[in-house]
Amino acid sequence: MGNRFLIWLAYLILSFILLSLSHWQWRRADEKTVLLATEASAAQQAPVNITELINHGLDSIRYRAVRLSGHYDTEHQFLLDNQIVNGKAGYFVLTPFIIKGLDKAVLVNRGWIPLTASRALLPDVKFQAKQYDSIEGRVNYFPSIGIELSDAAKPSEHWPALVQVVHSELLSAKLGYSLLPVQIELTSLQPNGYVRQWRMTTLLSPEQHIAYSLQWLGLALTLTVLFAWYSFKSHYGRSTKKE
Repeated sequence: MGNRFLIWLAYLILSFILLSLSHWQWRRADEKTVLLATEASAAQQAPVNITELINHGLDSIRYRAVRLSGHYDTEHQFLLDNQIVNGKAGYFVLTPFIIKGLDKAVLVNRGWIPLTASRALLPDVKFQAKQYDSIEGRVNYFPSIGIELSDAAKPSEHWPALVQVVHSELLSAKLGYSLLPVQIELTSLQPNGYVRQWRMTTLLSPEQHIAYSLQWLGLALTLTVLFAWYSFKSHYGRSTKKE
């Protein structure tokens, strides 16, 4: 009786875990579908203006195009580390753009640049900027990481400053002026940029999440069939012994 109880308990626990994983993957597929639809819809809308960029929540204008006038702060740039593009490691180059007529700036993601031969040697990202520039890009969150280690958001001392994760408040303190809590991903047609392949940051597509969900569900069904077969065999064996 004790062994049967443990087998039942193990079956119920494993089934719950497998079904929960299946449901989680299905839910993630729904979330990715919504995000992709939002990205596609935003790409078709007119560019937002600076007032919307400052006063509205990011969720309402994420992926929207934006045009800004101002000038780059080319002397104070950030390199966002551990960025993978086409299977290669490198940095995103984040350059402050001081908005004309305002006391605020926004970080412009000028694209991806590969690692140099040595991590001790940072790439040269300087460029000549006009007194006033007009830039075009799209509004987005900063790239996120799974687990944020201690001091990951603290920028290095020298310029360009290396950073593992972007916290606008910390970078604002280093710069000495206010940064908006968003990035502008520079369009591919704009000058002074690097590799720019902007798309929604997602490791798995909705279809892949659905495939994983069905795999977990299939394992749960297989477990159920095996448990039913084992239960029938055990019951049949006990009946035979009694006879």
